[in-house]
Amino acid sequence: MSIVDADIQPLSFIFGDDGLVPNNAMPLLVYKRAVALDAINPEATIEKLFGANGWGAMWRNGVYDYLHYHATVHEVLGVARGNAVVRFGGDTGTEVAIAAGDVAILPAGTGHQCMSASKNFSVVGAYPPGPQVEITRPTPENHAKALKTIPQVEIPQTDPVRGADGPLVRLWQRATQAS
Repeated sequence: MSIVDADIQPLSFIFGDDGLVPNNAMPLLVYKRAVALDAINPEATIEKLFGANGWGAMWRNGVYDYLHYHATVHEVLGVARGNAVVRFGGDTGTEVAIAAGDVAILPAGTGHQCMSASKNFSVVGAYPPGPQVEITRPTPENHAKALKTIPQVEIPQTDPVRGADGPLVRLWQRATQAS
């Protein structure tokens, strides 16, 4: 498989609700240098990994340069090429440098925005089974709606990098039990 280390553990970030971006009590997970990418078609390497772990509705692009979140679904971003700085958590969140081979897993409601990127920056995005993704901009009205939909989003059965036994399932279940 394309995972660099079968025991790799993600970095974990928790962001509070800032009044416009709801974020989530479950942590953003970032795997650094997690995927051994094919030199010719790195996007396909990531798509195979995510698909093998039950995540679908995939796309290839970058990360939008405006602040947004998804209130109806969790999202995974696998960096296939290049590098970028993405601010997670909204305007008062944390800027994280991501590069080819890195994977970020965003629980529903997590704000994200590309702050800068290399010209060749390419991401594969995917979602666990469930509702279709909706792009939500931070407004008071959207925030109020999101506070109702985010708790209804089910915890995925699998971690898109490490599968059914991956840390996502354990960390996200623990976070929902604590909140």
